[in-house]
Amino acid sequence: MLWVFLWEARLISFVRRMDLSPRRLERLRFRLVPGPKAFQSTSAGRNCVRRYRRRCALPPTPALFSLPFVRHAVLVLFNKPFNVLSQFTGDAHERTLASYVDIPHVYAAGRLDADSEGLLLLTDNGALKAAIAGNRSTVTKTYWAQVEGVAGDEHLAQLRRGVMLKDGQTLPAQCRLLGPMVEPWPRVPPIRVRKSVPDSWIELTISEGRNRQVRRMTANVSLPTLRLIRVAVGPWRVKGIAPGEMRVMSDDEAFAAARSWS
Repeated sequence: MLWVFLWEARLISFVRRMDLSPRRLERLRFRLVPGPKAFQSTSAGRNCVRRYRRRCALPPTPALFSLPFVRHAVLVLFNKPFNVLSQFTGDAHERTLASYVDIPHVYAAGRLDADSEGLLLLTDNGALKAAIAGNRSTVTKTYWAQVEGVAGDEHLAQLRRGVMLKDGQTLPAQCRLLGPMVEPWPRVPPIRVRKSVPDSWIELTISEGRNRQVRRMTANVSLPTLRLIRVAVGPWRVKGIAPGEMRVMSDDEAFAAARSWS
C-alpha cells in the first residue's frame, strides 16, 4: 500500500534529519510511531515498525518521545504551463520552474516534458519523491491527450492492451474517449489545427514512466498527439489549479490523500 510506504519514508527522513548518535537515541529512548494504532496492531504494521527501526538504527526498546521543532516535508502541486522545463535551471532563453516556484529545497518528483502541460509534483523529501516516482513506485499518471484523428474503439482497445514501442511492450493501460469537450484552459501558443482533419480527446492512465510514453503510444495507433495535459498523479489532481499556479500540502495532508487512494 502506498500510504504505508509513505509513512516509512516520513519516519526514516525524520530520524535522519535529527543526526543523533546511537548513544543519544538510547538516552532519549526515542521512538516514532508508524501509522495509527489500528494499523500497528496488524501484521503489516508490526513489520513496518521492525523495518523502520532497523533502517534508522533505533534502540530495540524505546519509549515515546516527540521533537516538535523538526521541519515537516511539503508536497507542491504545480500546474506546469506549456514550454516550461521541469527543473530550476536552464539556458537563458528557456523558462524554468524558478519563474513560478519560490519554495526552497523542493525538486520535481518525476518529470513532465516541456511541450506537455499539467500536474507536476515537487517535494523537499527524498524518500517521498522516491515513493511517488521511484523505480518501485506504483503511482499511476492520468493524461488528457488531444489527438489528430477520430479515436475509435479499436484504437482504445490497442492502448488498453499495450503497444510495442522501440524500448519494449507497454503495460496495459486504462483508456477512454472523452467525447466532445472544451479544452480545460487555453494553451499559449495554441496548437496548430488542420481544418480538414478532425481531432478528439482521450484519457489515458499509465503506471510506467518511460520517456514521452503517451505521445509514442498514441502515435503507434495512428493518433498523433497534438496536446498533452497531465491531470492526475495518484490521488493528486490538477483540478482547481490555474496554469502557473501551485497548491502546497503538508506531509500529513499528502499521507492522508495517499491513504484514501491506495
